[in-house]
Amino acid sequence: MFEEYNQEQKKAESFLEGLKEGRRKAVEAAARNLLSLGVLSIEQIAMTTGLTVEQVQELSKQ
Repeated sequence: MFEEYNQEQKKAESFLEGLKEGRRKAVEAAARNLLSLGVLSIEQIAMTTGLTVEQVQELSKQ
């Protein structure tokens, strides 16, 4: 019984990790798109996406 619970727990954790990764990629893609438009400042993009200024700056270098 414990083994079944452990397997289900691992599946749930993997699923949640996948959701987090997908959300992170989507937010980074949105930030890249906003950067490419050249209309908003890095600070505005950070506020809009929830990323830090440092994260947006790093994306702008890529």
